Amino acid sequence: MPTNRQILLKSRPTAAPSAENFELARAEAPEPKDGEVLLRTLFLSLDPYMRGRMNAGPSYAAPAEIGKPMVGRTVAEVVTSRNPNFANGAIVQSDNGWQDYAVSNGAGVNKLDTNVVKPISLALGLLGMPGMTAYAGLTEIGQPKAGETVVVSAASGAVGSVVGQLAKIKGCRAVGVAGGSAKCKFVVETLGFDACIDHRADNLREQLAAACPKGVDVYFENVGGATQRAVWPLLNNFARVPVCGMIASYNDPNPQTGPDLRSVLTKRMTVRGFIVSDLAPKYPQAHRELAGWYHDGKIKYREDVVDGLERAPEAFLGLLQGKNFGKLVVKVA
Repeated sequence: MPTNRQILLKSRPTAAPSAENFELARAEAPEPKDGEVLLRTLFLSLDPYMRGRMNAGPSYAAPAEIGKPMVGRTVAEVVTSRNPNFANGAIVQSDNGWQDYAVSNGAGVNKLDTNVVKPISLALGLLGMPGMTAYAGLTEIGQPKAGETVVVSAASGAVGSVVGQLAKIKGCRAVGVAGGSAKCKFVVETLGFDACIDHRADNLREQLAAACPKGVDVYFENVGGATQRAVWPLLNNFARVPVCGMIASYNDPNPQTGPDLRSVLTKRMTVRGFIVSDLAPKYPQAHRELAGWYHDGKIKYREDVVDGLERAPEAFLGLLQGKNFGKLVVKVA
């Protein structure tokens, strides 16, 4: 059997994770039994939610296990099938985690239509969890209406970039917040947002107010922290706030308190946290429409591809610091 490289979770971080929390191991690739398939990882998705899975505390999903491959969604090839539902050579979406090979009984393994999902790495981005998150969160919770203003944090990222473009398709004013002039330029000139503000700016609140002269009707929250504090006073009556992520506080053992809930009452706002699986009934419609818009050129999408499984820890740490530019994936094979 071929060698199976694995990136194991060696220890749990107490604040910001480091390379010492991971360990590279090698073992023989597993042998599939009757009813199973052997999957070879082609692409590995790196996402902010993984930081929470490194913790031991209760959450919406079980913690990653110490001494086991770090969790992660993958695009893989079926190299050996002993399951009649999968043919050798099929390209699938799976949960291999951070390793070259994995065995599965087929549960949670989805065949990809490579005529639609091309490049195949899109199954981890626009046509995968991030795209479903953007579509379902904005349309189900944000419910944007033509003429409204939609603000999205982490606007150049895998989720935020789609949210803003969907807002434009819905006839809204789209304002992004991103890190650095290059990302802000990309958000406006390539993605078509109406404005984008650098979250590192000293006058973030003033720039946001200028970019949102009619206030904010929908705030798609990916970050929290200073961006949230700048947006909150601009929210209009009956604003909707889909809360998708809070990456600014993921490594902070003592995060700052959230916004004053009195404003939620007085402005009659809707603030709802969600996990993408909550909105699973939206997936077929989301996949169909996003694929159509992408292939028609109405939605642009950028990937940040890292070459080599060994670089996954470094790339993941960079993700938590905002160093990636677009959807972060690792090309494994």
